[in-house]
Amino acid sequence: MPIKKSAAKALRQSKKRAERNKKIKVNISWLKRQFLKAIATKKKKEAIDFYAKLQKSFDRAEQKGVLKKNTVARSKSRLFKKLNNLSK
Repeated sequence: MPIKKSAAKALRQSKKRAERNKKIKVNISWLKRQFLKAIATKKKKEAIDFYAKLQKSFDRAEQKGVLKKNTVARSKSRLFKKLNNLSK
């Protein structure tokens, strides 16, 4: 346990931030699962909708500092490739 007041506050802040970041990551993973499910069942319209939501979530997570820039770029790129392969 923290001894100093500032350390206690830092601990509270880090717990709050970790909880907020976890919610964002869980939401992204849920959207990703739904997107991949739509790809697997060849529902292009659904997949496009989920990709748009995913892209927005990824960009917001990057902006807030939850995910790193290259991680977001790599994930978006891989998912977009899957979307493009669906139309072939």
